[in-house]
Amino acid sequence: MNSDLEKNPEAAAASEPRAGDGSRRDFLMKLGIGAGITALAGQTVASLRSLVPNVSYDAPTTVKLGLPTDFPDGLKFLPNERLFVFREGKTFHSISAVCTHLGCTVRAEALSKVETEDVSGKSLRLTHRYLCPCHGSEYKGDGTNVSGPAPKPLEWYELSLAPDDGQLVVDLAKPVGHDFRLTLA
Repeated sequence: MNSDLEKNPEAAAASEPRAGDGSRRDFLMKLGIGAGITALAGQTVASLRSLVPNVSYDAPTTVKLGLPTDFPDGLKFLPNERLFVFREGKTFHSISAVCTHLGCTVRAEALSKVETEDVSGKSLRLTHRYLCPCHGSEYKGDGTNVSGPAPKPLEWYELSLAPDDGQLVVDLAKPVGHDFRLTLA
C-alpha cells in the first residue's frame, strides 16, 4: 500500500488531513462556545437588572415646610416629616420625632413650667419633653435621652430658607448639633 501512495503523491495528500481544516474547525467551535457564553451572560445580567427598580420610592430628604409666618411661637409638629419645629421670635430649630430606640414617633408633652438650659453654649427655652409610647423612652426638651431604652438623643436637622419662595426647608439627611439655630433677618 505504501507503494501506491509513493507512486501517486496526489492520493497521499488527499488521504492526510490538512493542517488548515483542524484549526479552522477548532476556531469555529471556540467562536460558537464564546458566543453562547456571551449570550448567556447577557441574559443573566438582564434578568438580575430587572430585580432593581428604576425609580426610588423613598421620601425626599429635603422638604419644604411652609412659610416662616405659618409657624406659631413655640412648637409645631409636622406628622408627615415626623418633625418638631420650634420658633422663638425669628429663630427656628427642628428636632426629629423619631425615637432612637426602634423608630416609633415620640409625642411632645408640655412642661408645667418653662425651663431654660444651656445647650452647646447657647441658651434654649425648654417648653416640652418627649415620650415614646412604644417602649417608654423619655427625652428632655432639647432631645437628650433621659430614660428608657433609647441609646442616643433625638436628631436635630438643618433648616434653611428656599431662595425661590422663602419657605423653611429641612434637610432630613443632614443632622446638626444641638447648637444649630436659623435666625431670620
